[in-house]
Amino acid sequence: MIPFADRSSAGRELAAELERWRGTDALVLGIPRGGVVVAAAVADALGLDLDAIVVRKLGASGHEEYAVGAIADGVRIVTPDAMRWAGMTPRDLDRVEAAERDELARRTDAYGSRGGGLSGRTAIVVDDGVATGATAVAACRAVRARDPGHVVLAVPVAPRKWEPPADAVDEFVCPHREADFWAVGQYYDDFRQTTDAEVVTLLRAGSAGSATGDDR
Repeated sequence: MIPFADRSSAGRELAAELERWRGTDALVLGIPRGGVVVAAAVADALGLDLDAIVVRKLGASGHEEYAVGAIADGVRIVTPDAMRWAGMTPRDLDRVEAAERDELARRTDAYGSRGGGLSGRTAIVVDDGVATGATAVAACRAVRARDPGHVVLAVPVAPRKWEPPADAVDEFVCPHREADFWAVGQYYDDFRQTTDAEVVTLLRAGSAGSATGDDR
């Protein structure tokens, strides 16, 4: 049985695991693109503000969906084992990273993330799932640099044995820890790509804790 109809339904289920932050000053930060849809549903259910934390995966040459690392503002993560599996050289990685830094800047500008405003607050970083974990960890480390009081990584689904590093995350919330895990999309009936326009709409609606969470 597939756990989630779509990202919005996954967000509503995830919100139930985050109930103790209802009505607080916690800020929900979605990882674009799909993670913002999940985050919007969480923010809407709990009456919290919504923002984005922009991250770019560094994909393997010829297997772009497989992350060998990730970048965010002021953060760079590379997984040597993944590099070896992909047969990538440092020069290969440099080419991928240059393109992804351009896209990181474009998305940051397009989404209009407000930045700041996190000092002493709880930051709830949300994605639609974890596979290798590179993008989620990069996002959390970028958030950590903004001096939050508490960092929560919250995702609907992840590999059973995966855990975020303690220097990036204070708390990990995941209702579905799966043993037979090969891709996030296998746990969604509808895993269609989210557009920039949908992300912008959700972020604008969620800036006052009123995101609809609906990407349709």
